[in-house]
Amino acid sequence: MNQATTKPHRDTIVVEQAEILNHDAFDGDQYIMRIQAANIARRAHAGSFVHIQCDPSLPMRRPISIMRVDKETGWVEFLYKVFGEGTRLLSQRKVGEVLDLFGPIGVPFMLHSERSRPLLIGGGVGIPPMIYLADELRSQKEFNPFVIMGSEVPFPFSPRPSTMMLPGMPDGAIACMPLLEDWGVASRLTSTQGYPGCFDGFVTDLARHYLNALNKQQREQIEIFSCGPTVMLKAVAQLAKEFDLPCQVSLEEHMACAVGGCAGCTVKIETESGPAMKRVCVDGPVFNAHQVVF
Repeated sequence: MNQATTKPHRDTIVVEQAEILNHDAFDGDQYIMRIQAANIARRAHAGSFVHIQCDPSLPMRRPISIMRVDKETGWVEFLYKVFGEGTRLLSQRKVGEVLDLFGPIGVPFMLHSERSRPLLIGGGVGIPPMIYLADELRSQKEFNPFVIMGSEVPFPFSPRPSTMMLPGMPDGAIACMPLLEDWGVASRLTSTQGYPGCFDGFVTDLARHYLNALNKQQREQIEIFSCGPTVMLKAVAQLAKEFDLPCQVSLEEHMACAVGGCAGCTVKIETESGPAMKRVCVDGPVFNAHQVVF
């Protein structure tokens, strides 16, 4: 089964006034916000993002990846980190206030049933799309995903030891995300900060342990999906090339309009007809990692 990857067109992006339902702060200037945005929730897929007006005093919007949605009740959830003035103002917004935003925007991840062991790799604020993708995968019995998440600040949840056994896991690499464990999705956490139970190293280091422990037939069922800082995505793309695996990456770029008009978020992509500049907002944010010129 393949998930559609059509570009945004009429009626796929909506403007919505969304009430803040919850807004929780975590260590490392991280925040999780849940909003009521039924129209966006109904149209979203893993890899989608929204363009948020962080505060009425700041006209320029900010793109933020969607972490979870509930299509029935209509809520949408984000994890973001304070990096500048926009996210600082967003962090001050209160429950009950209303945000102006539009979305969902972007080409989502595409699933292939013949690649039944998806390997999801998220780093920092690139973790949310991996959680969303895991949420979509858990209801599809043909897939057996494994999620690796890395962070250099405390995770915005309380890790716990996993009860799910995995091949190639180094001794002591037992910490998982409780939400994923409750969903029946295997996960492991990595960091170089010495957090208890986390693998001491980069996400790609742990992924290499895992891939080396699989046999040839098992590796042929792997497809890598990833989101995170550019330096991490470059390393993930190199890892995929090393093991001759397909790989989709969701790129993070600053953007102004987010609907393809300004071309301020372009990246260089190798196409069949040669190098081309593609817009992360509407041509992506998900691209074939082997075509991205990092």
